[in-house]
Parts: sequence; C-alpha cells; structure tokens
Amino acid sequence: MKVPLLDLAPQNQPLRRQLVDAFQTLLDTEQFILGPEVEKFEQAVAAYTQTRFAVGVSSGTDALLVSLTALGIGPGDEVITTPYTFFATAGAVARLGAKPVFVDIDPVTYNLDPAKIERALSSKTKALLPVHLYGQCAEMSAILDIAKRKHLFVVEDAAQALGSEYKGKRRAGSLGDIGCFSFFPSKNLGALGDAGIVTTQDKTLAEKIRVLRVHGSKPKYYHSWVGGNYRLDALQAALLNVKITSLDAWTRQRQENARRYEELFRAAGLLEKIQLPKPVYQDPAVPHFHIYNQFVIRTQDRDRLMEFLKKEQIGTEVYYPVPLHLQECFKFLGHRPGDFPEAERAAKETLALPIYPGLSPDQQGWVVDAVKRFFE
Repeated sequence: MKVPLLDLAPQNQPLRRQLVDAFQTLLDTEQFILGPEVEKFEQAVAAYTQTRFAVGVSSGTDALLVSLTALGIGPGDEVITTPYTFFATAGAVARLGAKPVFVDIDPVTYNLDPAKIERALSSKTKALLPVHLYGQCAEMSAILDIAKRKHLFVVEDAAQALGSEYKGKRRAGSLGDIGCFSFFPSKNLGALGDAGIVTTQDKTLAEKIRVLRVHGSKPKYYHSWVGGNYRLDALQAALLNVKITSLDAWTRQRQENARRYEELFRAAGLLEKIQLPKPVYQDPAVPHFHIYNQFVIRTQDRDRLMEFLKKEQIGTEVYYPVPLHLQECFKFLGHRPGDFPEAERAAKETLALPIYPGLSPDQQGWVVDAVKRFFE
C-alpha cells in the first residue's frame, strides 16, 4: 500500500467546483490586487483567531518580516527564539540586521523552553519570538510573564498552528502582540500557492502593517516608511475563503488520526520503541489543544526507520535535520555542537508520519505495521 506524506486531493477535490467558481468570480470582477476577497478573508481569520485585526500578506515568511519591521526591530536589537524551527523564524530577524538569540527547546513539546529564557536576556533584547511547533501552542503564560516584566514584544510564529488553543481558552495568534500565519499548501489551511496573514489586537500595529505591505505608502505614492510588496494575492484569498469553512472538520480529522495512531502503536507494543507526540493539555473537554499540522514521532534509530519506510512506499519527512544555530549562514553567531542539546537531539531523532485529512484507517494501519516490522 502506498501512503504519501501529504495528499491534498481529499481536501481540494470535494471543493473543486467552489474553487473554480471563486476563480471565475475574481476573473469577472477583475479585483486582482487586495479588494473584497482579501478583506473577507481577513475578517474570517480575525474571528477565527479571536483577534481584532488580521492583515493578509504574501507568505508566512513575510508575515514575520513585516511584523518585526512594524515593531521597529533592527540593527543592534536581539530577538530570543528557538533553534528548532523552520528557517524563516530566525531568518526574518537576521534580514532586519537584528541578532537571533537562541534558547533550547522542551524535549516533549519541541517548543521554546521558557525556563531558559531569563539567562538569554540582555539590555539589547527587544522581543520574544516563540514558535507553536507542529500545531501545539508554546508555554505562553510563562513567556508572556517574562515579556511583561522585561517590557518586551511577543511575536507568535503560528505558521503551523491556525486554530490551536492554549489551555483550551485562547487561540494561537491572539496571545502576544502579533501572530504570524502561513497558508503554504501543506499547512492545515493551505492556499494553492504562497499566502500568509498577521493578527493583532492592536489597531495601530494593524494599520502600520497594512501600510508596510504596500511599500510603506499611504496615501498612494507618499511613503512614511520603507516597506515592501507584502500583499496577500486576491486569488489566494478567494480560494482560502472557500477552504476556511472546512477547517474545523479537517482539524477534527487530524485529531482523530492522531488518536488512532496512538491506539495502533499501543496495540502493536511500540510505545517503548518510539515516542509519540504528547499534547500538553490532555483534557477531553478541550477539543482543540493540538491541531497536528505534523505528527512527529521520535526514535534513536530515525534514519534507518526512514529508509525502511521509504522502501515500503510510506512518505515521511524530517523537520528539521539541522538546528538553526548550526546552519552555515548563522556561523557568525559563534555557536558549536552541544550548545543546544535538546534541539540537536530532536533534529537527529524526530520523524513526521502522514497525518493529513483523508488518510484512511487502513493506511494508518499499514504505517504502524511497517514500523512494527522494522523493529522486529
């Protein structure tokens, strides 16, 4: 049985007619740049994330870049973040001339460990940039407490976490000063290309980001700031307006797939061989603690298992094989192997399995059976 890491057809094909109609409507109205479709999607995301404002931008990467720009992050500033995440998190900091300061992760959630933040603070620290990795919120109470005491901005990298809830109360993107989301096709809400959005409760910040996304121009041709072309494409907004109505159903499918994996791995006697994702808030009354944008297992024999599953036609992915502090482009920071041991260990031991909506119980059974055969 062939099981891809990701198959978008179960999500996109049932909506095909609506997606085509959305394209046709945009073609007829000729509202190709910003316009009503972008505004409609911004309103939908603001409501979904429990925030007052959402500003559509061109990608999750640009969401981070324009947010940090709006907060005045630049040369001489330091931003504390995690070394175990997608490159864009620290890349956006460095692109503005600021310094990414890394803090090691919690080995269970893979999110930034708040207990290690204090020792990384300096007089140059201007913001905290936690990542809600794989679809589970970072430990935000402790992070926000530090930020409040030290007068720091908090920018949530929620690229993988649209709909994730912190302790069942507040959603990702509504906790800090700014939330940044990606709609890359592989995300739980994926566009048919690049797209992103910024959320905030602050009217002034929202307006500044709106201006920055059009080269810092307001009114047209008059520039208060140096911005960029960070606009959300109207076509992607139109398509996302169709897809967002199915997001809760897709999230429930991801969560059901995660529960099924746990049952199957337990029945197969594999819980001593691999570590499964562990939601921090395991309250059955809370339906959205983890959205499982990825389902990441852990084993010391990761590389051999990955090769075995490949031969069995089972798709996997390593998120992320090289922690950011060991990347060539960040050599100037002066880090060495061993500086952030939990991030380095996770990079060597973690493996993402298929979790997408539409993944069948038989396919999941085949994945677990293959893992069992590997360890026999």
